Order: sequence, then structure tokens, then C-alpha cells
Amino acid sequence: MKRFFQSLQAKYMTIILVALFLFQAAYLLIAMLAMGLQEDISGEKSKNESDPNHIEEKWHADAKKLERASQEAILSHFSKWKKKYPDASMFWVDEHGNLMEQLDVKGDLPANWTPAFTAKFIKERYGGDPFTVISFIGGDEKNGFIVLEIPRNLFLPPIVEVTEKYGLLLGAGLLLIITLFIIVSFLFFRGIRKRLLHLQEAMERRDMDNLPIGIDVQKNDEIGQLEQTFNKMILELKESKQREQEEEQLRRELIANLSHDLRTPLTKINAQTYSIAKEKLSSEGKQAVKALETSIVNIDRLIENLMSYTLLMASKHKQELTELDAVRFVRESMASWYPVFEKESFEVIIELEPFQEKWQADPVWLSRIFDNILQNVLRHAKDGLYLEVATESTDEYDEIIFIDHGKGLKNSSNEKGAGIGLSIVDMMVKGMKLEWDIDSGDEGTSIKILRKH
Repeated sequence: MKRFFQSLQAKYMTIILVALFLFQAAYLLIAMLAMGLQEDISGEKSKNESDPNHIEEKWHADAKKLERASQEAILSHFSKWKKKYPDASMFWVDEHGNLMEQLDVKGDLPANWTPAFTAKFIKERYGGDPFTVISFIGGDEKNGFIVLEIPRNLFLPPIVEVTEKYGLLLGAGLLLIITLFIIVSFLFFRGIRKRLLHLQEAMERRDMDNLPIGIDVQKNDEIGQLEQTFNKMILELKESKQREQEEEQLRRELIANLSHDLRTPLTKINAQTYSIAKEKLSSEGKQAVKALETSIVNIDRLIENLMSYTLLMASKHKQELTELDAVRFVRESMASWYPVFEKESFEVIIELEPFQEKWQADPVWLSRIFDNILQNVLRHAKDGLYLEVATESTDEYDEIIFIDHGKGLKNSSNEKGAGIGLSIVDMMVKGMKLEWDIDSGDEGTSIKILRKH
């Protein structure tokens, strides 16, 4: 229950309930105030004095009491009613149809009233506005008649009268309440939007480890709970990152130690193999020694790749960028590798065109890239017995291309490894701000290393 009262839903429901309460309270307050003002101006009226039936009965009774239709009696009668009903109008028509007296009558009345006009007047006034009462003087039609007219709005209920008279004030008060409700709602949702944007910005910020930065939790509503969850997620990410770094450090140390420990017995095996090769051996013995030497070279290369991969992952592999002639570098590298491919009966095609600009590269890294690519061709593309090394230069880039006719990288090979060699190529190429592309299929593999101008 405590969490509900701290929620955004509860807060907005409170705003709505307060607005409804103020709306009703303002309506009643303004109505009561207006009614109070009305009573102060016009004075308190009894229920009977505002009842049309009572007024009609009273007018008939007073008219019947008039024994003679003298001008003084009629004017006295009009004056008494005028005090009670200031907005009323009255007039007197004698027994001959002559208009004798009138008081606050709106509009023109005929000086002589014919029976036809009198009937028409009664028909028009019946049930209309103003409220009209016609009475014979002394209760006898031979004495003429007197007429009372009162506006019907005086008979309206107080609340209707107040609404008509003070409607503008009431509307302004209600409009003020609605405006306040809109403003408070706007501020409420703007605060929510501001906090959400602040949380979004916190998610986009990163620290030294490229992890999000925590956010200060100020409230315990839904957004506050989301912020707490976000901070908890950051702690979990940091713990995971720390464990990953510790595991990575252990892996590097393990690989370094294994590489060092493997090189010592490998050196001894290589020395013993050399000694055995100098002895008089049969053809089968010589072939076994040759296979052993090849395995020693492959193991040494694998150890070197593991060391390089570990150093590259730790960003500790030394790099020295210099200006060099990339085409000449390729030519020198192929000169050292040509006898190896010739011995394996490869058809080697070399087409090197000079580049317009020199490359910024590390000679050791670039040599390692070429060695890994050529080793890959030698081990996995023996079925094709084809190697082409070419260069291409345009206004946009210079590139070095290696093409073989093997079965492709997707097909299995007897010497297929874990792909560390190509992973080293990828990291070294990107480390020197170069680009590379590999296209491999059943008809061969093409590897391009390029430098954009």
C-alpha cells in the first residue's frame, strides 16, 4: 500500500480528485456568493411573494375590495403594489373602454379599448411574458378593470436567476479551475519526461571501461524503481567486466607460460632431430625425420601465433609505423616464399604494378600478415596448386591481392586449425588503419589488403 501511494498513478489520481473538488467547491462558493449579493440588493423575499398563483389571487382580492373606481383609489392601489414589485407595470380601463391611468407600462396602449382589442390583448398575454393579471374593479365588470404585469424572470428559481445574472463570473471561476488543472497536469508530465530524458542521457554516457554511469535516485515511484534497476544492472555489468578481465589476464598468463614451456622441449627435439638427420638412415627413416622437422616448424609457428594473438588482444604488441614501398615489400616477401611454393609444385603468378604513394605500415606486422596469408594458402589450397599475387592502383585506393584455387575456407581441410592466423591478420590490418576483404568459395579464395588515399 505504501508503494502505491508513492507511485505516479496515485499522484495523478490525487491531482484529478483535487481538481474535481475545487471545481465543485468553486461552483458552490460562487453561487452562494452571488445569491448573497442578490439578497443584499433586492432584500429577502417570501415564498408567497414570488408565487404567481398567490400574486393572482391577491390582485383579484384587492381589486374586489375597491368599492368605487375613483382616480385616488386606483392610484393608491397601484402605489401599494409598486412598493412590493418595483418591476411591475399597471394600468386602468374604465367601464366605457377609456384608458384612465397607467404606471411604468412599456409600449403604447390604445386610448380606447374595444371589446375586440380587449379579447386580443387577453389572448396574447395568456401564459406569455410578462405575467398578466386582469381584475374587475369591485368584482363587477360594469366598473371597468385594472391590469397587473410582472416580468416572468422574477419568478425564476434563485439559482437560475443567479446563473443568468452572474453567469460570466461563474464561468470565469470554472475556467480558472480548468486552467489550473491543465497547468498542473502539464507540469506533472513535464517532470516525468524530464526524468526519463535524464535517465536516457545516463544510459548513453560511458565511463573508462565503456560502461554506463549510475544515476542518483531521488524518488521511490515507478521511474525511481527503474533508476534503481538501472543502477543494479550497472553493478552487475561492472562485476562481469571485472571477472572477464581477471579471466583474460589468467588466459594470457597461461598462454605465455605454455608458450615458454613448450619452446624449451621443442628446441631440444629440433636439436635431436638435426643430430638424427646426420646419421646414415634408410629412405623411410629420412622421410620420418623430414615429417618430424615439418611438424616442429608447424608447432613453432602455432606457438608464435598464440603469443602474437595474446599480445594483440592485450594491446601490447609493439608497433612502429614507417613509410615503405609496399610493392617492393611484396616482391621481397614473395622472393623468400617462392622456393617453398615451387617445391610444392604450385603455379605462381606475380603481377606487381607500382603504387603512386608509399604506405604507412609496420614492416614486422606487414611481413607477419603476408606470412600468415601465404601459410594459409600453402596449407589449405594444395588441391588447386595455384597462387596469384597482384597489385591494383586507382585514384581512390591501392590494394594487394592474393588468389588461390583451393576448395575455399568453408570446406574442411586436413590441416584446418582454429583460425588464429586470419584473426591475427584482421587485428594487424586494422591496427595499421588498413582494410581487407576476403571472398571465398568452392573455386578458390581471394584476399585483398587495401589502403585508401
